[in-house]
Amino acid sequence: MKKNMKVFGLALLVLYLCTVNSKCFAGSDLEAIKKARVLRHLGVPYANFVTGSGDGLDVDIAKLFARHIGVKYEYVETNWSEVMEDLTGREIKVQNGQVSFGARKDIRGDIIANGFTILDWRKDVVDFSDPVFPTQVWLISRADNPLKPIIPSGDVFTDIAQVKSMMIGVRILGVTGTCLDPELYDIKGHGASVSLFSGNLNQIAPAVIKREADSALLDVPDALIALEKWPGMIKIIGPVSPLQQMGVAFRKDSPLLRAEFNRFLADIRSNGVYISLVKKYYPVVFDYYPDFFAAREAND
Repeated sequence: MKKNMKVFGLALLVLYLCTVNSKCFAGSDLEAIKKARVLRHLGVPYANFVTGSGDGLDVDIAKLFARHIGVKYEYVETNWSEVMEDLTGREIKVQNGQVSFGARKDIRGDIIANGFTILDWRKDVVDFSDPVFPTQVWLISRADNPLKPIIPSGDVFTDIAQVKSMMIGVRILGVTGTCLDPELYDIKGHGASVSLFSGNLNQIAPAVIKREADSALLDVPDALIALEKWPGMIKIIGPVSPLQQMGVAFRKDSPLLRAEFNRFLADIRSNGVYISLVKKYYPVVFDYYPDFFAAREAND
């Protein structure tokens, strides 16, 4: 009986440690991934980061990283509402920028890479790599909408104020839980009527073109793709956020994996591979954010 009680007590201790320490779950850090011989890339088809056809800027980078650490690459498709839960193994709810955690879930991947914007509330849940790509949230509308693009002042906060002063009575699409969440930019507080979009982010520009809303929040990478795909049908009114950055997300119990990725990222920046990939998928982004790329080239 005493022996059985000791075994039972040990089992409870292990269960407790696994509850408070997520390293008990599969794929927790670099050595575990090498042992499993696969890097699971969680991605949401989005712009030219994850095209859905087996390529994209983040897909190519993740494949190169998997090769760098000597494992196979595996793409695991998910969606915006579950991507962080699939990485962390916890239900996540966000309200007014505050995060709460719910029940445990299965961990389905080791990294998130799909044009993932570094937001304060996300940093409470995951750790980010060094910045991979610049971004910003813009207000867009149909080309024939009465809203007129602002004249840039040279100061981003002045430009944001100009854009927000035009929002009274305007119906604006946004996406909760993402960088396009209207709550992040006090869109309602500036008199706009907010509609929450439930479809894929790639469908926002078409929704505006179809007059499902007067305008929408859209980040730079998707806006650049939309301008190319539907020339003359949408226009950029101006920014609603300062410059933001995108990165690869890791569980907080994966410091070694994150550190190795940052070393890998520095390597592909210094040898020109990174810039070649950006030119392949976003050739015009250098015209919009030359300082971002110049600073990183200088650091390398």
